[in-house]
This record gives sequence, C-alpha cells and structure tokens, in this order.
Amino acid sequence: MLSRTAALLTLLLAGAAAAQTRVSDAWVRATVAQQLGTGAFMRITSAQGGRLVAVQSPVARIAEVHEMVMQGDVMAMRAIESLELPAGKAVVLKPGGHHLMLMGLNQQLKPGETVPLTLVVEGKDGKRETLEVKAAVRPLGTEAPKR
Repeated sequence: MLSRTAALLTLLLAGAAAAQTRVSDAWVRATVAQQLGTGAFMRITSAQGGRLVAVQSPVARIAEVHEMVMQGDVMAMRAIESLELPAGKAVVLKPGGHHLMLMGLNQQLKPGETVPLTLVVEGKDGKRETLEVKAAVRPLGTEAPKR
C-alpha cells in the first residue's frame, strides 16, 4: 500500500512541477455571420519564464500571436514568432495590444459558447509545455477587464 501511495504522490508532484504556465481570464470576441477573423485575449503567467511560440484552435484555419504597432501615424497589426513571458509576471493579451488572432473561422462565434485553444510555451530550458484553454465567447464590443 505504501508503494502505491508513494507512486501516486510522485505522479502528482511531477504533474505540478511540469505545469509552469497558467492562463486565466481567457476570452474570444464574438463574430457576426460571415466574419472570418477575431481575437482571443487572456492573462498568461509563466513561473520560470519562457515564450509563447504557437497557438491552434479547431475553429480557425490559422491562429497566430499578434502585436499592435504604430507604422507612421497608423496602428497596424502583425504576426510575431513568439511572445516573451517574463518569470513570475503576468502578460496580458488584450484588444489593442498583444493578442491571439483566429483567422479563417469555420463558424460564427456566439456569446456564451467556448472556444478551445492550444497554446505552446517554450521554457527557458527549451522544453515545451502544451496548455489546453477554454475561452469564453464574449459579445462584440467587450473591452478588456481593467486590472
């Protein structure tokens, strides 16, 4: 019995040690019929630091990490290869800033639904962690929470 308990405890501790990144407040902006793209937003905290290197979702043909930048007098959006996650500090993905872009949507996204997202975070040690996130679909016009 002791060896079974010890084995279970070892598995639990290993799982806790492997989960270096937390995601909270995940949401996706709702769409209208025929709309092909939308944004996903959240708070990501990596205990040891790393980089968000990939995102996928079954509701979109393309999912990318994006940033908003000024090009002259115009605000523009562009894909980036990765997003730095400083150790222990929350990185907020929000409208008008860093966000996840879902393009080539397979369906209209309606308030009250959830969108599955798969995030890949690469730690400072080069190891990759995959996070399964369920993001709530919020109505059009929803702003980022004030924090």
